[in-house]
Amino acid sequence: MSQGLARAASIAGHPLPVLSLTLLALARHEGADPSGLVGIGAGLAVFAAVVLGYSWWRVRQGHWRHVDASQAAERQHLNRFLLGLLLAAAAVAALAGLPLLALRLALAGLLVLVALLLARWCKPSLHLAFAVYAAALLAIAWPAAAITMLAFAAVLAWSRLRLARHAPRDLVAGFWAGALAGVLARMVPLLPGWQG
Repeated sequence: MSQGLARAASIAGHPLPVLSLTLLALARHEGADPSGLVGIGAGLAVFAAVVLGYSWWRVRQGHWRHVDASQAAERQHLNRFLLGLLLAAAAVAALAGLPLLALRLALAGLLVLVALLLARWCKPSLHLAFAVYAAALLAIAWPAAAITMLAFAAVLAWSRLRLARHAPRDLVAGFWAGALAGVLARMVPLLPGWQG
């Protein structure tokens, strides 16, 4: 039973829907018009479809064992792909005149970059990193939602341990990476010269 709950939490807390739903909710809160929300939602859906399609293609080609890229080499390859895709999405958002969305996507890329840089020493949990980052973003508009997301992050941490996907140090690294990205998301728009 606990294995099933851990899997359910892990699926519900996957970084793609967590990031996408958080960014869409913030865009709505920050006054994006309905057509803008549709555009942002469509862009995020395309982003998720590209990631899932790429993972599926890697499995079909025999390069990966499973779409979740559990092996170290698979994970490194997926993270490099994700980093490029997130930075490209940030550039598209910037060109579309959405500086806050661009910043938030670039900081999501920072989370992936941290995972790449720390790979020699640990396997930072991107599930936890994105949940903590989402909590920091949600705190901008809804402090209660941020607290709920942090509680869910604790459940995610348990699930990653229960499923033997991570060691405790991986969770610590993921937590602090998400917290750093969250702090930067709050601080950068306050800097002099920010063009948001």
